[in-house]
Amino acid sequence: MGKESIHTEKAPAAVGPYSQGIKAGNLVFVSGQMPVNSKTGEVVEGDVTEKAKKCMENVLAILAEAGMTADNIVKATIFLTDLGDFGRVNEVYASYFKDSYPARSCVEVSRLPKDVSVEIEVIASS
Repeated sequence: MGKESIHTEKAPAAVGPYSQGIKAGNLVFVSGQMPVNSKTGEVVEGDVTEKAKKCMENVLAILAEAGMTADNIVKATIFLTDLGDFGRVNEVYASYFKDSYPARSCVEVSRLPKDVSVEIEVIASS
């Protein structure tokens, strides 16, 4: 099975040895997306809800480049630096889905790149 790198200008560029996303067969693996503006490279202003929204917008931009939407997400992982933010992030996350929710993990971590408070990665299937 071959793999194909996915890249879009509508999400932040990779800042290390990784791809925004990889398509392998009918699966797309989206690298963890932080609340970063793709044009400026800066972390967006606002509270954790605004930051979670930007993470999801970045995820969806990469999926769109692969011809997919939130409906294609089968697994998500959310990383938080404060599990106390879980409820607010959960509300934002849930707003992106209509019928059934993907499988999901949410974990608290000690630190994330750029000292952001939230990062979201997904796996999608066509």
